[in-house]
Amino acid sequence: MTRLFLLILTLFLVSNCSVKENLGIWNKKEENLENQKKVKKLFSEDKKIITEFNPELKLDISKLQFKENIVDNQNNFGAQNYTGFNEKINSFKFSTIKDTNQLNYKPVFLEDGLIFFDNKGTIIRYDLNGKVIWKKNIYSKPEKKLNPKLFFALKGDNLLVADNLAKYYSINIKFGELNWSKNNMHPFNSEIKITGNMLFAVDYQNTLRSFNLSDGSELWNFQTENVFTISDTRNSLIIIDNLIIFNNSVGDITAVDAVTGMIAWQLPTQSTNIIYDSYKFKNSKLVSDKRSIFFSNNKDEFYSIDVKTGITNWINEINSNVTPILIGNLIFTVSNDGYLYVIEKNNGNIIRITDLYKNYKESKRADIKPIGFVIGSRNLYLTNSDGNMIVIDLVTGTSIYNVKVAYNFISEPFIFNENLFIIRKGSIIQYN
Repeated sequence: MTRLFLLILTLFLVSNCSVKENLGIWNKKEENLENQKKVKKLFSEDKKIITEFNPELKLDISKLQFKENIVDNQNNFGAQNYTGFNEKINSFKFSTIKDTNQLNYKPVFLEDGLIFFDNKGTIIRYDLNGKVIWKKNIYSKPEKKLNPKLFFALKGDNLLVADNLAKYYSINIKFGELNWSKNNMHPFNSEIKITGNMLFAVDYQNTLRSFNLSDGSELWNFQTENVFTISDTRNSLIIIDNLIIFNNSVGDITAVDAVTGMIAWQLPTQSTNIIYDSYKFKNSKLVSDKRSIFFSNNKDEFYSIDVKTGITNWINEINSNVTPILIGNLIFTVSNDGYLYVIEKNNGNIIRITDLYKNYKESKRADIKPIGFVIGSRNLYLTNSDGNMIVIDLVTGTSIYNVKVAYNFISEPFIFNENLFIIRKGSIIQYN
């Protein structure tokens, strides 16, 4: 009887292993990672000691072209028209967003005001002077106590919302009326994007979901590798032609057909060991020029990959999870230890590194992390975890001065209509 049991157990284990070997997409993960080892890493040493590089190099920005769009499905905002007097001119107030160590949210900017949310999930529309036009809250009392966090996208007169409580819904921005509301199986954990009549978002199960804008019905979903831990980093997605390209919490980059939900390609960037440490893993947003996709992570990897094939163009050793900015053939990013990198987009060569935290004492700079940055007409504006914004000369890469925004966490900066906005706990500050 014992021998029979052992024989059955052995056959089961062998059969189970065979099934796993035939799971095409997942079985290719280690194979793809092995292929990536053939891609040359630039500046690859065992442990890099970061120093300034070509700090005297001056950039020519005489032909700088501005982008005025505040919404871009490729997250490619480039340089924007802002001269940067940094005088505070307005404040949009709301009840303080609690239980968060970062303000990783973005207002909806309108020609006549903006839209944001408060601690209980109340959506608020403001006019240009910060006066409230309307408020809307669809949550029950128990849900309000959970402090919903909202992600926005705008389509015409309709505001699309997804949250961390697994709700998604549509609101008319003229009157604040609810169009429809639905519940997902799992909370959402990504920025949301719209193309045609479709809304896309990624939930905490690393599943990309496509919804109909008219009524919220699900069109299709595509699940990538799931993990048991919840990451505190929001996933990113971009839309290029008919492809939805997104990352998940374990570093996979996946391209899916927008209409059918069929996979086009997938690039794993981390080994399966990251599953056990995914909470600490942080990716930047994906950014694209429609030919290549650029992103980085806190594992010393900055990637350029081909949009059509998912093949890696180059990898550079830069430790950063802030969103890079593309200008012409240059990429700008800031490392997690406060160095501004200027990189050639086509080949990944670093042409300048400048230390933005050199004025901080060594004991203090270890506790400061960059939040995000924007590029204006001639300056770069970097917000940090100490509540300061550093203004940097784009030509030389040197720090000009600091602006104290808050005494705790602030958001990345945003530029709209030649004004700069920063979210802090309890208000959005507007600078001219």
